[in-house]
Amino acid sequence: MPAILEIRETMEGETSKRTIIGSIKYDSESHVMQDWYGDEFVEVIAPGAFAEFMRENNTVSLWCHRTDQILGNTRSGTLKLFDGQSELRFELDLPNSSWGNDAYESIDRGDVDGVSFGFNVRTNGDRWSKIERDGKTLYKRTVLLATLPEISMTPFAAYPENEVSVRSLEEFKAEEKRAADQFEKEKILLELEL
Repeated sequence: MPAILEIRETMEGETSKRTIIGSIKYDSESHVMQDWYGDEFVEVIAPGAFAEFMRENNTVSLWCHRTDQILGNTRSGTLKLFDGQSELRFELDLPNSSWGNDAYESIDRGDVDGVSFGFNVRTNGDRWSKIERDGKTLYKRTVLLATLPEISMTPFAAYPENEVSVRSLEEFKAEEKRAADQFEKEKILLELEL
């Protein structure tokens, strides 16, 4: 998913404030991924997918998904989230810690330019479909309702694979087969009536 990172540095009295600004685009396809069975799929996050979670819960920012290297927190106001129609934007005030300094240096140099996030799809919070790409059929998962416990700056921005996505893809494929079987059954019955 396309991500944008930018650094701002401002002086407030004797101390400097370093802020990372980033965004995660909605309705933008992920890279092609595979489930446990080898089925290929892409994923998109729908606008508003995180809205309910953000109203009720806290989100933290981590350095490369490391829970021992917290960069910011919505509860303390060091991480601010802005949920728009086309993207989820954030502003992160970096801590004056070794990992905060590492994050600043790595992003400033361009070594780290990705944004990744941990999420879980809530019950009935996704929709599956099929798309054609380069003469090949892929599954497409649209995430409609999900949690957002963390956002990370990372050099390898990718969606985490989890059992929920595998299970929900299998459910979609089973529904698709049932629909095809029902169509064949109705076709045979129609032919018998003629």
